[in-house]
Amino acid sequence: MNHKTLSLLSLLFLLINCNSFAQKKDSYITQIDSVIQNSTSPVFNGAVLISKNGKTLYSKVKGFADFKTKKSLTANTQFEIMSNSKQVAAVLILLEVEKGKINLQDPIKKYLPELTQTWADSVTIHQLLNHTHGIVDINKPLEFKPGTNFHYGNLNYSLLGQIVEHISKKSYSETANALFKKLQMKNTLCYSDSKKQNLAAGYINNKNTFETVEKTMITNENLGADGIISTVNDLATWNNNLHKGKILKPETYQLMIQSTVLSQHNFFGKEKEPYGYAIRNIEKEPAKYLGHTGLGDGFSSVNLYFPQSDVSLIVLENQMNENSDLFYINEFKIKNILLKSDLLQKK
Repeated sequence: MNHKTLSLLSLLFLLINCNSFAQKKDSYITQIDSVIQNSTSPVFNGAVLISKNGKTLYSKVKGFADFKTKKSLTANTQFEIMSNSKQVAAVLILLEVEKGKINLQDPIKKYLPELTQTWADSVTIHQLLNHTHGIVDINKPLEFKPGTNFHYGNLNYSLLGQIVEHISKKSYSETANALFKKLQMKNTLCYSDSKKQNLAAGYINNKNTFETVEKTMITNENLGADGIISTVNDLATWNNNLHKGKILKPETYQLMIQSTVLSQHNFFGKEKEPYGYAIRNIEKEPAKYLGHTGLGDGFSSVNLYFPQSDVSLIVLENQMNENSDLFYINEFKIKNILLKSDLLQKK
């Protein structure tokens, strides 16, 4: 075989491999595009962003920020991220742990001395963070002995927000917004009636008939539980900082993501999976990932991070389905497309 023939074969091999790589790359893009554009039960109305190594690889929006005015969504439209807000509260608590101002094993009474409930002397900060506290109502007995079970809720993260205020001597909004400013998350802030900026309206979807949610469930008291508004771009920035040691020290970050209890959530599967502080640690999928969801006020949010490949997937919608069987259905499809793609190879 002469040199010219070898060169032609090498070129052909290179072209085949390049074409194969392009097809694989286009495959996940085409499939996600199809979910966004063609889903009908329910339709997709929101924004999707995929980043790798801090760079955006995929960004698409579809639908309306306001169905009445037909104002279109953009990549910078703000969404209520609901329970994904808990990750912010967990980080603010852990930053105080790093300063030596909070001990995770202390009873919450130490930081909220105004609490008169007997359980305030036994429930710890750690148990508030991982939902093993047993609190079901501020004025009711505990559901179970602290640390013996898991019961997901919002009240515990509202209390954590109050603890942040007690320690910092500032409002929760001031402390959280200062962190967002430091991270250059320019479109992220605590919800406020006076600072809605570019916030989409939230809708309840009943067979693709959209009813506006007129009254928010967010109050000043529960900002730690569900009070953050953000964008797909800013949440990618959050992931890039949180998971790369730019906010918390490595040992503190490990406290946040390590499994301290098991819990089940339909978006992540039928089995119980490890849960840390406002973050799930999924180990049984084709690629391991960290993530959380949020739902309420007519909004749905999913934020996933795949550490082995440094990939983030963020999906925000300003709709939530009236049928609970359809919660996160398009987000679930998008996640599974990504899990089957070559994008999640090691970085």
